[in-house]
Amino acid sequence: MAPMNPIFNLFGRSPINPLQKHMAKVAECVQCLQSFFSAVFANEWDKAREVQKQIATLENVADELKRDLRINLPKSLFLPVSRTDILTIITLQDRIANKTKDIAGIIIGRHMEFPDSIVNIYNDFLMRTLDAVEQAKKAINELNELFESGFQGNEVGIINAMIIELDAIEHDTDQQQIQIRSELFKLEENLAPVHIMFLYKIMDWTGELADHAHSLGGQLQVLLAR
Repeated sequence: MAPMNPIFNLFGRSPINPLQKHMAKVAECVQCLQSFFSAVFANEWDKAREVQKQIATLENVADELKRDLRINLPKSLFLPVSRTDILTIITLQDRIANKTKDIAGIIIGRHMEFPDSIVNIYNDFLMRTLDAVEQAKKAINELNELFESGFQGNEVGIINAMIIELDAIEHDTDQQQIQIRSELFKLEENLAPVHIMFLYKIMDWTGELADHAHSLGGQLQVLLAR
């Protein structure tokens, strides 16, 4: 829902709604990783390739939304945030979709299999990462109300609480990533070095999804502090 402040009727539509639509598509893209990895872990590669194509399609749609926002973003915004703030937020959102596409692409390209000993802990790690992205989306969806309130009142507290929760989720993913790295270290002697290298890369990229979501929270904190 677009902000109802009359100033938007005078000086053009708010970029907040397109920003939120972009984040919704990004979150949809990331959520596909759940079914993607379920197929990978079950060695259902036809299904995995199908989901990978879906991820690529969603990432392309998100790219189009990003380009539209950048092209149509006015040079001067009558908003309590700068044009740079809006561009920074959409860039962070874009990185989440890009990394999701990278993860699925490299696994399909290399037909990567995961050792049984890390499947469960990786799946827990992935699900907590998806929580981080979903929490970031919820915070972005509060921007309308935040602007309407003039960055005052209860809405500021709501956003701050969301960011604190996002901090906690990202901390959880950091701890889970440490655990997975420890398990991979134990397997290094039994797996081909190249395979181990790419497993570490997948763990790093999955962690980056949570990191980018956390950075979105950080950017919102910057907005609240101004």
